[in-house]
Amino acid sequence: MRLAAARQALLAGLVPPQQRTGVLAHLQSMLNGGLALGAALGGLALGADTARAYLAVFVLDGVGFLVCAAVLLGLPPVAPVAGRAAGEPRLAVLRDRPYALVTLLNAVLLLRMPLLSLAVPLWIVERTHAPGWLVSALFVLNTVAVMLLQVRTARPVSGLDAARRAVRMSGLVMAASCAVFAASALPGSGRAAAALLVVAAALQVDAEMRQSAGSWQIGFALAPADRIGQYQGFFGTGVPLARTAGPLVLTWLLLGWGIPGWLLLGAVLLAASYGMGPAVRRAAAVRREAGPPAAVVRPG
Repeated sequence: MRLAAARQALLAGLVPPQQRTGVLAHLQSMLNGGLALGAALGGLALGADTARAYLAVFVLDGVGFLVCAAVLLGLPPVAPVAGRAAGEPRLAVLRDRPYALVTLLNAVLLLRMPLLSLAVPLWIVERTHAPGWLVSALFVLNTVAVMLLQVRTARPVSGLDAARRAVRMSGLVMAASCAVFAASALPGSGRAAAALLVVAAALQVDAEMRQSAGSWQIGFALAPADRIGQYQGFFGTGVPLARTAGPLVLTWLLLGWGIPGWLLLGAVLLAASYGMGPAVRRAAAVRREAGPPAAVVRPG
């Protein structure tokens, strides 16, 4: 709900550039709070296990959608987007190779998204001696950590230099997380495996928050002021790509290869995070060379 409203405000230029990452961090924190609340309500319904409890959850869900619709109707009007300049391609972002490279590297880094929801649960059940209930515990750990710490993590990320450092550090932390996840399958007690999994999940959520903050800043800062919507739409394709291809890649890599698969995944994410630095510098240089937006012709 608030995410859609803030996205429109960002694209309309209502939020100053230096505040965009902070606004998105607040939204991410609120989103995780909503996930936690929804999971809690669902757990109560499952615990009651009655038709009335399940119907109540569906009714609350429906009411939530109605509230969202009412909030969206109350959004301030957004100025119409200017038309394309004479001779400008319809999808200029597809010809911006430096930005496309940044988008590709970001999509690779987003392979972390299906980890906690798919790959790690399967890993725990099939490759470790840890108890199965730890799957839910790690999800709660991730959700609560993002809810409480995402804003603080994103606060220092106010420019491209800080964004590059955040992404690079996220790669280092994520590589460490993959190594600890791999170690959880080594021979030992279930308690030892559970402890390693908790440490790995804590490292993973730290990397997630750093990568999110850096990518938000990079995606907006490298987009031309007159084509933010188009560029953000392209940059955002990394999310469905990771969610679609990620489960196949991760299950094949981690469950098929085991410990070497985790180490290879960590190396790939580390390489992508370090590659983001020169890719962002190149994209920023191209943006500076292009100069201010050309005059545009509004549709009549």
